[in-house]
Amino acid sequence: MRNIIFGLLILMSFGACSENDPELYTGQKLEYQLNKASDYEYTGTLTIRELTDGNLELILQLVGAKSTGATTFPAHLHFGDYTNPEAPMAFMLNPVSGATLQSKTLLGSLMNGTKLSFEDMKTFDGHVKVHLASEGPDYKVILVAGNIGSNVNENLKFDATLMTSCSPNF
Repeated sequence: MRNIIFGLLILMSFGACSENDPELYTGQKLEYQLNKASDYEYTGTLTIRELTDGNLELILQLVGAKSTGATTFPAHLHFGDYTNPEAPMAFMLNPVSGATLQSKTLLGSLMNGTKLSFEDMKTFDGHVKVHLASEGPDYKVILVAGNIGSNVNENLKFDATLMTSCSPNF
């Protein structure tokens, strides 16, 4: 009986080894602060991680009240600064779950056809917005927003009164 248990432990240890498992990430990541942008008490972060295949994973993590329902908050990556009223959408991100306050998106080609590398993302002229709803009057409510890439300026404080709404037409 002891030999059987010993044999099973050896087999399980071979199965648990991850030497042959490919590493998913390169270890390179960027993190951007997302600021409270309305009367709702949410803040958050956008983390961008480079995958070994060169693709980028964008992780939105909000901090605030969680929901017990199937509530989701739509999220967008935009070109330009959050104050630019003409800032077009660059990519529709996966909605943030109200239950976990998290969203993960594999970034594909942007709406203008560009594919961003990790190095491109460091200087990307853009920002992120997370909305309260995907339509109706609550679409104009931005929960969190923040500049990313070349638009980040540590010397300027986020000012929600300067933020512009996104057009629901993409």
